[in-house]
Amino acid sequence: MKDIRIGIIGVGQIGKSHIKSYSQIVGAQIVAAADVNAAEVKSVAAEYKIPHTFTDFRQLLAREDIDCVDVCLHNNFHAPVTLAALRAGKNVYCEKPMAGAYVDAKAMFDEARKQKRLLSIQLATLFSPETKIARHLIAQGRLGRLYHARSTGFRRRGRPFVDGYGTASFVQKKTAAGGALYDMGVYHIAQILFLLNLPKVERISGKTYQETDMDPQRRKTSGYDVEELGLGFVKCADGLTLDILESWAIHMNPFDGSFIAGSQGGIRLSPFSYHTTCEDVVSDSTFDLGSSDWRWHQLRDKEYAYDSPQQHWIAAQQGVVDLLPTAQLALLTQLISEGIYLSDRLGREVTAQEVLAHSKSTAAKL
Repeated sequence: MKDIRIGIIGVGQIGKSHIKSYSQIVGAQIVAAADVNAAEVKSVAAEYKIPHTFTDFRQLLAREDIDCVDVCLHNNFHAPVTLAALRAGKNVYCEKPMAGAYVDAKAMFDEARKQKRLLSIQLATLFSPETKIARHLIAQGRLGRLYHARSTGFRRRGRPFVDGYGTASFVQKKTAAGGALYDMGVYHIAQILFLLNLPKVERISGKTYQETDMDPQRRKTSGYDVEELGLGFVKCADGLTLDILESWAIHMNPFDGSFIAGSQGGIRLSPFSYHTTCEDVVSDSTFDLGSSDWRWHQLRDKEYAYDSPQQHWIAAQQGVVDLLPTAQLALLTQLISEGIYLSDRLGREVTAQEVLAHSKSTAAKL
């Protein structure tokens, strides 16, 4: 199989993580990296033996020896850089969330189809053993008809910058567009939507909060104007519902893990468990995820293609497997998250059509 030649755009914390992942994948070849910080991009390139560096991402896109680019920038830069890359004829792998606004994410999705290029969004939870086993059990009919799910994410104190890690850019709407829902919620919501097979969202209600105390100096210097807690309730077609609880900071013990409820059984993702009634006897089961994952790798010659988001991205471009619908999942997650923001602002439930009508671009001007 041919090597997939990659250009990295952004070599900050996330960019370095992606580069490290690619360095461990056979068939992934990083050709070039771009970042506005000339010293940093040269330092990273030297460490990972990346032959070409740029401070202008457009110069990277002009190279004909690049098959795809990996966009590792703050949220409001995702759309403009991704659109430019797609128009330059590159496949694009982009960090989560898909963009800062639904209208921007939709533009990315539509442009990928127009240019007939691959677009994938970084959704690591799709490749976890829990997701794989849950998807298998659902496909085998072990849950029956799915009717309700819950998406949860918990940090007791995990707000970027104000709680001691990361930069202030993570907590400012001008760069990040959102808080806990965009930073963490995208992983958990998209995971549930994947297991629910991309349901049609009809109506959304929600509320966001920023209430927990923080260091006064960090509050002053952070420009913190995003949510630390996001709550939502989503009504989908065929009576399916989803509730959401996502926390960066809260005075509370950890939440119970996300779950899916069906007419014949239910699954909790963390810790992983299966619940049903066997011959009129209530049954709660645990699974040995590790041994199943190991066995599937021995029996299925393409199982490695689902080991990680980057491994899957390379394998899909090599034609080993079809690309999972990460762009569709990220777009639907964006619709729900923005629906929660809009519902909070308007003080009522909103329709999916209203989210699209109210969505305004947050894309950075380049």
